[in-house]
Parts: sequence; C-alpha cells; structure tokens
Amino acid sequence: MEQVSFKPLASVPRRLLLACLMAASLAGCASAPPANLKGLPQRVEISSVPFYRGNANHSGAMALAALLSQQGAPITPGLLDKPLNLPQGAETLDTSIPRVARDYGMVVYALDKQMDALLTQVAAGNPVLLRYEEGSAWWSEPRYAVLIGYDRYKQRVLLRSGMHRRQLMAFDDFASAWAKQGSWAVLVQPPRQLPAQVDRQRWLQAADELARAGQEIAAKQAVNSLGR
Repeated sequence: MEQVSFKPLASVPRRLLLACLMAASLAGCASAPPANLKGLPQRVEISSVPFYRGNANHSGAMALAALLSQQGAPITPGLLDKPLNLPQGAETLDTSIPRVARDYGMVVYALDKQMDALLTQVAAGNPVLLRYEEGSAWWSEPRYAVLIGYDRYKQRVLLRSGMHRRQLMAFDDFASAWAKQGSWAVLVQPPRQLPAQVDRQRWLQAADELARAGQEIAAKQAVNSLGR
C-alpha cells in the first residue's frame, strides 16, 4: 500500500504560511451587506437635500435646517441657533431638535436602531437626520448629519455632514460611529408624507406629540394620512 506522508507545519515555507494567514484574515474581515438590504435599489442619492457647511458645534442646526429647507421653510442654520439653544444646548439636541421641528409643523418619527431601517427610508426618498461619532482613537465628538444616500455595491453611505456636501463612509465604519452615539435617528416628515413601511402606532404617537406642541391642524393631517 502506498503511504502518504504529511509534512509538519514547521516545514511549510514561512512566506507561504503568512500569505495564507493574511488571506484568511482578510476574508474574515470582509463583510457582506445585511440580508435585509437585498430588496432595496442598488444605489440611491437624494440630491434635493440642501447643504449647509459648518463645524460640529452647529451640526444639529445645519442638519435640521437642511430638512426644513427641503420642505420649503424659509430657514437657515443661524435662525435655529436660538431655538436650539446653541452652542450651550449641544448636549440636549436629541430632544430640542424634535421640539423645534414640531414648531414648524413637522412630524418627528423615530427609526429603529438598525442600519437597514435607515436605508429603507432613504430608498423611499426620505432623508434621515441622525447622530454619529466623528473622530479617531485620539479624539472624537458627536455630530449631527443627514443621510441622503447609499451604494450597496461599494458598501458605503452618503451624508450631508460638516464641511462635506457628499461625505462617504463604509457601511461598517458608519454603523460603528452611529452606534457609539446611541443609534439615534429620526425622520422629519410633512404630516401628509408617510414613512416607508410605516409603523401605525409610532406614527400616531408622533402625531399626538405634534398636537401637544400646539400643531393641531398638522397633527390631524398626519392622522388622516393613515387613511383612517
């Protein structure tokens, strides 16, 4: 019988072994898009969202102004500094942004803390206002931005953020930076414009919050948009 001999690992050339280990490592690091994205368009960009350039201290005002302007409100980021109590109130923007948006008659609809929930809205033409962590291992700070697009093939998202009209981030980098800031994301919607795959109870709750802010007519429009 012919005997088959196996060479010990130590006899394998070091260069070949390192190459194999590197290939395996790269294969493990590469990530495929979430399965829930497969039904979405390959590439989307909502180019109609205005862009306001500025620093992190005013990122909340810039992001909100972009969405309000897209809906026809005569607004600039500077006009939102006082209502948002900036720069002193930078740490409470997650509550002041919804409050000010409701003052303009908009429905503030919270999104699930999953990236596919955000991309589903963008695919439907709804830009997403969110908070993520910008920086590196040496420094970082929260920043508000507007998600306006994505590319499934290149696995990256597109943001209106800071000094960048079209800031590109890899899916993994964005998901990590977004999670570090609590995965906070909302839609700022006209009352007659329903989100994609709307959660009726969540929309009705958002309409009720709009009514309690003194926007009864807009709140009624939001409820009627559900077809009730």
